[in-house]
Amino acid sequence: MTTIRKGQAPAPLTRAEFHERFATCFYDPAFAVEADAIARLEAIAWDALQEGRKAPVTRKAGRGFADAGYEVSVQWLDTRQRLKAAEKRWHQAATKSRILIICGSARNDGTCPGEISKTWRFTEMAQHVVQGLGVEADVLDLSLVTSEYGRTIHPCKGCVSSAMPLCHWPCSCYPNHALGQADDWMAEIYERWVAAHGVIIMAPTYWYQSPSPLKLMIDRMVCADGGNPDPTTTHGKKVAEAKAIEQKAGTFRSTWPAAPTAWWCTATWRASRCTAATCATGWSGWGWSMPVRLPSSTATSAITSPTTTATTRWTRTPRCRKRCATSRARWRRR
Repeated sequence: MTTIRKGQAPAPLTRAEFHERFATCFYDPAFAVEADAIARLEAIAWDALQEGRKAPVTRKAGRGFADAGYEVSVQWLDTRQRLKAAEKRWHQAATKSRILIICGSARNDGTCPGEISKTWRFTEMAQHVVQGLGVEADVLDLSLVTSEYGRTIHPCKGCVSSAMPLCHWPCSCYPNHALGQADDWMAEIYERWVAAHGVIIMAPTYWYQSPSPLKLMIDRMVCADGGNPDPTTTHGKKVAEAKAIEQKAGTFRSTWPAAPTAWWCTATWRASRCTAATCATGWSGWGWSMPVRLPSSTATSAITSPTTTATTRWTRTPRCRKRCATSRARWRRR
């Protein structure tokens, strides 16, 4: 058994430290009239932390799980059920083709920047083109994490680095009610990815890197390909059990229903200023595509050797070669 190394986590919060952090949520003087009620809530939250009530509402896993009697989070089970329903719809011939269009910018006019992003303009163009093809367009605007109350994507904790079986599908790290991490948008986002037949990702470059909302989402998508679909095999997050499974060379199939095609678009291209009126070929600002093949028979877990190549090479797609009336230059990457 690989040694489980300990010693990084700090000492638990004291009651006084907890009070200080809890009180910051009620800094607004308007809450002062309910000080006694807030104190009672604080006491409940403190008990939840002390008792580690990460998932306060659970039920037995039931049939289909390795340990049917193990208590599993009801919220996790609900998310799992929605994903299975989305996958079932995906396979039905009568289901209309659906493209998930992701706006990866953190900027919108509902918060500090006060203006829509160029990426959002790109997103609207892509939506128009997709709908014009008779395909359903599902727009996912990640900038809402900066402007909408309770809209949160929590960071990936890196469970895979301890042992791949510790990474569950869907992610079981959140919600964590003991730590006050009750809001997690990823439960909905997973469902929208599973329901999509194709994905278009739009994103600007922030300080030579991807925007933080997009990076948060991509990190949390790791469980969707090779994640352990049965948390009862590790009885929650028991590292020793996960490492034991990994050392036995256990495998997990890809959890994608089939092979979506993804396009990446960077909003820093000159093409962002091109419109249908000035470009004879229409809106074709995205210049690279990466077809992704993830057959259900392919083991994509880090603990196995894939039986087939998981992804194909990046390939060029046709781009506008006409001069753009607004930029007076050929479209190109800057």
